[in-house]
Amino acid sequence: MKLLLVFAALLAANAQPKGGSAAQRYFSDTLLTDQNGIEHRFYSDLIQGHTVIINVMFTTCKDSCPRMAETFARLQDWLGSRLDRDVYMLSISVDPETDTPARLKAYAQGFKAKPGWYFLTGPKANVETILRKLGQYVEQRQDHSNVFLIGNDRTGLWKKAFGMAPTDQTIATVNSVLRDGG
Repeated sequence: MKLLLVFAALLAANAQPKGGSAAQRYFSDTLLTDQNGIEHRFYSDLIQGHTVIINVMFTTCKDSCPRMAETFARLQDWLGSRLDRDVYMLSISVDPETDTPARLKAYAQGFKAKPGWYFLTGPKANVETILRKLGQYVEQRQDHSNVFLIGNDRTGLWKKAFGMAPTDQTIATVNSVLRDGG
């Protein structure tokens, strides 16, 4: 709840002060690398103007990560043409030293990831910066949370969904964020 209140306070500002929007200053343009080896500025390339669904994961996980990825795979099918246009799905590795772009690409292929579903890694310091901003930093990779963060940058609405919930419950939460303000 604290994370949502911080997001709401930062995103509620209507002014565009020097140095970018409040959201851009908060999330930052820290560079992360996707499964294709392409670098992305976190806010400007992956969040700005979109609805995002974010989870944290690691490729060697045998428990919750594959189940959450299966939910993402079903979400991408439900999103259809909105994925990679209005909505991005971001799976951020909590084990960037192991999860290279090549390893993430193989993992993504196992879930038939489509364009718009980014598997992200990068230098450990960069990944930690983003995970801290999202309230998802953990010391031990297996301690990561099993939540999806769903945010609509256009309206500033952010919600959480339990990553192990039935897909239809997650879809309902995503849909409420997508429809906010529209």
